Amino acid sequence: MNLSFLPNLLTIGRMIVVPPIVWLLLVEQYQWALTLAIFAGVSDLLDGWLARRFGWQSRFGSFADPLADKLLMVAAYVTLGWLGELPWWLIGLVIFRDMVIVGGGMIYHLRFEKVVAEPTQLSRFNTFCQVFLMWFVLVRLAGIPFPPEAQIGLVWLVGFMTAVTLVQYVWIWSLRALRISRRRSQPGNSES
Repeated sequence: MNLSFLPNLLTIGRMIVVPPIVWLLLVEQYQWALTLAIFAGVSDLLDGWLARRFGWQSRFGSFADPLADKLLMVAAYVTLGWLGELPWWLIGLVIFRDMVIVGGGMIYHLRFEKVVAEPTQLSRFNTFCQVFLMWFVLVRLAGIPFPPEAQIGLVWLVGFMTAVTLVQYVWIWSLRALRISRRRSQPGNSES
């Protein structure tokens, strides 16, 4: 039996739980929302591990996995903002970063070459921080009294990491585009 579809199945499952998480938060069923959010986080780790460990990477997975992450983060952050649990400046920054990355990737793909999703180590840490902040807020809403100062610190950490990784991606992909443009403009280059 070929199990290479498992990472993609986990990714699709992560996308499917996003609307129920939002609904559960809005109806104040925080324990259930936390349970689904933990499933989403664990499935993200598991699908990545399976894909790398057994060579089950796919083109679908390379785009669907980060898309599932973005859907979960944006939906959870906007809902938590609506509930007054996260500041709107942070939500705006997280969404702005993702829009710049996706928009820049599309422009790069159309003007220069095919984009291969390559998250940096810093970006992976940023994603971890974003997920950890979401879990922290959900655990607190579910009834565990964490100190508010810890959440404030996590908010600022996520804001800082989001800004830093935005600059990092713009820098990396701008340099790649510049190198390709220079190569294309050289005399005798057939790409021009």
